[in-house]
Amino acid sequence: MKTRILAACAYGFALAVFAQTGDVKPPESLVIEGVPPIPAALAERVGRYTDFRAAGFSSWHPTRREMLIGTRFANVTQAHLVKSPGGARTQMTFSPDRVSGAKFDPKTGNSFIFSKDVGGNEFFQLYRYDFGDGTVTLLTDGRSRNTGARWSNGGDLIAYGSTRRTGDDVDVYVQNPRDPKTDRRVVDLPGGGWEVADWSPDDKTLLLVEGISINESYLWLVDVATGAKTPLTPRGKDRISYQNASFARDGKSLFVTADQGSEFQRLARMDLASRKLEFLTPDSADVEDVDLSPDGRTLAYVTNEMGHSAIHLMDVAARRELPGPKLPLAVVSGIRWHRDGGAIGFTMETARSSADAYSFDPKTGQVERWTTSELGGLNPDTFAEPELVSWKSFDGREITGFLYRPDASKFPGKRPVSIEIHGGPEGQARPRFLGAWNYAINELGVAILLPNVRGSSGYGKSFLLADNGFLREGAYKDIGALLDWIGTRPDLDADRVMVAGGSYGGHMTLAVAYLYSPRIRGAVDVVGPSNLVTFLENTSGYRRDLRRVEYGDERDPKMRAFLEKTAPMTNAEKIQKPLFVIQGYNDPRVPRSESEQMVARIRKVGTPVWYLMAKDEGHGFAKKSNRDYQFYATVLFMTQFLFGSQ
Repeated sequence: MKTRILAACAYGFALAVFAQTGDVKPPESLVIEGVPPIPAALAERVGRYTDFRAAGFSSWHPTRREMLIGTRFANVTQAHLVKSPGGARTQMTFSPDRVSGAKFDPKTGNSFIFSKDVGGNEFFQLYRYDFGDGTVTLLTDGRSRNTGARWSNGGDLIAYGSTRRTGDDVDVYVQNPRDPKTDRRVVDLPGGGWEVADWSPDDKTLLLVEGISINESYLWLVDVATGAKTPLTPRGKDRISYQNASFARDGKSLFVTADQGSEFQRLARMDLASRKLEFLTPDSADVEDVDLSPDGRTLAYVTNEMGHSAIHLMDVAARRELPGPKLPLAVVSGIRWHRDGGAIGFTMETARSSADAYSFDPKTGQVERWTTSELGGLNPDTFAEPELVSWKSFDGREITGFLYRPDASKFPGKRPVSIEIHGGPEGQARPRFLGAWNYAINELGVAILLPNVRGSSGYGKSFLLADNGFLREGAYKDIGALLDWIGTRPDLDADRVMVAGGSYGGHMTLAVAYLYSPRIRGAVDVVGPSNLVTFLENTSGYRRDLRRVEYGDERDPKMRAFLEKTAPMTNAEKIQKPLFVIQGYNDPRVPRSESEQMVARIRKVGTPVWYLMAKDEGHGFAKKSNRDYQFYATVLFMTQFLFGSQ
């Protein structure tokens, strides 16, 4: 019997003794290089923490109080039907790949449409599921990327965006999903940032959003019959972001959120005749989601208040706030009114509860939980509640984050820290349920710190713009200041820190690994760009211009020189602490070449590097079998390098 002992050294206890009778057999889809065998004993201990489920509200049945949700029973998320709060989750789709965006036919509820890709390649296809006989029908061409399908008010058409014409530009198509042969391209559009926001009440006009960046977008009207398009918002030096756009019930105005003349996305009404905005909410928090009641009298909207969500109701005519639901400190998404106006569906999660589907009755104030996702049999009261923390960065700017600390009575003294950096860059770390990472807190005594460096959303557009282009290094330095701050905390150990992140968070991880190598124990990069020049040159064409606005245009010689100079690839010899790189073979956003070139370079430097690649995944691992092995390997990396002596 092989025994592996991992010691905590200065912490005065042994982390684990792996009484190992065998190793975990990895899924056949994984390519594993440099990762030691995973002891079966480790997987057994971690297992309950990987058995968490989550559920998300997708759509209301038009005539019955039933909803479609997305949840996972087997390996990937599928569409399920739930007929009552707490009712059975009946699986409707059975695919080896994850299903998303399920939406009932808004008139009869006899069918629903959904979206699915293959192996995480994000070339989404649209399908129709029929309740009558259980058949599934492909609605799109099977090759292009098709997104954002929206039912017409009459329930006989859908409109969606597709790259079918050029592979890069997103044009708008319309079809009767009961007869896919009716599919037709309504309008040719330049660029990859277009999406269908809504149908007019008479279904003759489409409302489109043209996205240039997270800080700049425009609204258009498109005639469904002719394809003629009319701009609603002017182009000028003042860049404005318009989001959450939809028609009022009379078709003469829109509801939209915008940051015109403000820091935050405020809810507004736009008169279509004058094109003027009347703002309905203050400039204090982003309005993230909006839905208008079927009778047009009440707006439901969600605000982001320092990471926490609040649901508000507004009387449209009186411009008066109505009583909303009383919620815990939570993150809420996907609010939608039922067609009878008697309930609002949404998804909610907290630090101690995985995401689940809920409803709110605006007349009674009652909140009902439709799903209760399993937590591996663990007691959620043992999960850490996050603490909002802040520190000053190199330029005096305040940076905030959420700190999840282990139980001090179980783990006394200074605790090792894992800094987990979110993607985006325009994302935001929020006080969510940490899932399997609760194992690191509860069983290893590791503190998890989620920073919101400059460039994160939720803190105003000035903060959002503070890392663009030549300002990129400021975000890296925010983590340097965080390392200083950790050293001031009596409960955290600045000598035992690792850094991890996915997507842009993976890029940040690599940058931190070379800039602050002496101050960390190791780094875990998940699908992160290793060089923003090669990333921009090789990312999918439909998103390249969008990313250039954020990172800078690599075709400009000065910008290219800056990006090359600051790239982790260029500075790989400075990475002297162990690195774990995780990648999906089919990733259309951050191509696997970004990880492959980094791994090859680190090997030449001589720094220890682990590499895990899944042949059936894209931008992150979606399949539970792959995700579990990734987490086992990450725990092994953490215990070996965060706790082991160096």
